[in-house]
Amino acid sequence: MSLLDVVDLDAGYGDLQVLSGVDLHVDDGEYVTIVGPNGAGKSTVMKTIVGIAACLGGSIEYQGTDISGLSPEEVVRERIGYVPQTDNVFPTLTVEENLRLGAYVLDEMPTDRKRDVYDRFPALAGRTDEDAGSLSGGQQQMLAMGCALMLDPDVLLLDEPSAGLAPDLVDDMFDRVDEINEAGTTILMVEQNAKEALRRCDRGYVLANGENRYEDDGDSLLNDENVRREFLGG
Repeated sequence: MSLLDVVDLDAGYGDLQVLSGVDLHVDDGEYVTIVGPNGAGKSTVMKTIVGIAACLGGSIEYQGTDISGLSPEEVVRERIGYVPQTDNVFPTLTVEENLRLGAYVLDEMPTDRKRDVYDRFPALAGRTDEDAGSLSGGQQQMLAMGCALMLDPDVLLLDEPSAGLAPDLVDDMFDRVDEINEAGTTILMVEQNAKEALRRCDRGYVLANGENRYEDDGDSLLNDENVRREFLGG
């Protein structure tokens, strides 16, 4: 069953159009990755879904409802979690305070979700009263994911989650995403580490110059000679 449908999407910022006719869909429970070169429009897809970038044409349907005109807060209320690439935690607030803000649209603090976040990311559990800015890059990424998971989202949008991480932390980050998906959360991820992302995902999309170039399951894209030559370094 399709959870998220992006159809013929044109999008951008002000007078700058970045996306032209982009199509993608994410089925309930899937793990889908978007890859492509810098400037391809990958992050703009995510920002348009969550109401940050302007939808200039086409549609974005979530559970059969058009959400292309919603504000970011309204999108969050639809239980769409989003972890941006940068500035994804409040560095002067504590770990606990960041998690509380992650659940700000809810009527009350879901203590069971907070417990689940600490169980999933035990490195955070012992630092609840420390400022987020004191955490390592990997721990900040865990916290950002934890904030999004406080909503108990149906789908989690991750924008370049491995960016800026030390090489020895990248595999751990991918393992965490795998675990979140295996626990029942649908994943749509933009990722710079294209080969590893395609190895892990169910399906992938390759964007270039703001347009669709390829779509297939992850293994097929990894083994496609054109994809390898054009986007994966041979």
